[in-house]
Amino acid sequence: MTAVADTAHDTSQIPAPEGSVTVTVKILRFNPEVDDEPHWESYDVPALPTDRVLNLLFNIKNYVDGTLSFRRSCAHGICGSDAMQINGINRLACKVLVKDLLAKKGKQTTITVAPIKGLPTMKDLYVDMEPFFEAYRAVKPYLIAYGNEPTRERIQSQADRERFDDTTKCILCAACTSSCPVYWADGSYFGPAAIVNAHRFIFDSRDEGSEERLDILNDAEGVWRCRTTFNCTDACPRGIQVTKAIQEVKRALLFKRV
Repeated sequence: MTAVADTAHDTSQIPAPEGSVTVTVKILRFNPEVDDEPHWESYDVPALPTDRVLNLLFNIKNYVDGTLSFRRSCAHGICGSDAMQINGINRLACKVLVKDLLAKKGKQTTITVAPIKGLPTMKDLYVDMEPFFEAYRAVKPYLIAYGNEPTRERIQSQADRERFDDTTKCILCAACTSSCPVYWADGSYFGPAAIVNAHRFIFDSRDEGSEERLDILNDAEGVWRCRTTFNCTDACPRGIQVTKAIQEVKRALLFKRV
């Protein structure tokens, strides 16, 4: 879909706290019940430098247009609900500060907000996450252990835990997967997030399902589709070395060694 003309809104009803500056928030809106194509709508919003982009979206929704749709939950960068494109970059709206987006030398600041790419837009900034979670479930992202249940916890050394520590940080926000050009072009690719969550268990010394997961990822739509563009690593709000994890899974397949 191609975005069409921009529409401005009266935002005078939004309270302006002391010390605030006015920024223009351009949102890519789409309502499938009335729109054929997505379109940009602009809102001049008073904002404090310490505000998050999520605060601006709440002000627009609460004071100007209650139909604006977006996901959010914890508002502290933990739940991963509010991933969106902010100024063209995949970010969590609750983690991006206005002060980091302000234009230099007193120029008018414009902040563009659009849904993440590669997943169907259901309404405004709200995308259908089911294809993302379908890929996630397909890699069996849980501990697989055969035999009798242990009578005590499964012991693991600090070194063994360190092996997969980085990939335990994933919050399933889809920022990495929706930043991947391969995923944009072919939604059947598992995507970075699914591979990261497979990595978390493939390299867990307590797990016995590594071969199963490697077989799943040794597929035309698996790890070999990665082109090592590093978009996923740059997009991750948790700082996970996503590309490195994907390469480690590739090496495990090549050398049959975990």
